[in-house]
Amino acid sequence: MTWVLWAILSAVFAAATALLAKVGVENIDSNLATAIRTTVVLIFTWTLALSLDAHHGLGTISRRSWIFLVLSGLCTGLSWLCYFRALQMGPVSGVAPIDKLSVAIVIVAGWLFFGESMSPVRLAGAVLVTAGAMVLAFA
Repeated sequence: MTWVLWAILSAVFAAATALLAKVGVENIDSNLATAIRTTVVLIFTWTLALSLDAHHGLGTISRRSWIFLVLSGLCTGLSWLCYFRALQMGPVSGVAPIDKLSVAIVIVAGWLFFGESMSPVRLAGAVLVTAGAMVLAFA
């Protein structure tokens, strides 16, 4: 499968996540809901890694990779805590588009930090994603 197909699947599952989480956070603390979701993700991903024998690579991971993966995990946790709280307080049709502003942020960060190309078309796309998220969230 190509990266595009994987990205489409990611979007489909992210949409399902938002819809299912909106119902799941009703009448419970959003932090508890995030903890439950995170526990499920933890069990699911370790089951997958163990069943595919991917865990044998643990000893070969560099210190740099460990640091950045831990930082990424902390950012994921913070993102999920904020996301679930936002879902609890607001409409899923508003929260999800604002959450997807991460797309525009990543485009700019990819250009600044990784030297990825920033063509006028790509910049226009980032602006359109931002405008679209705002229209969807606040219309």
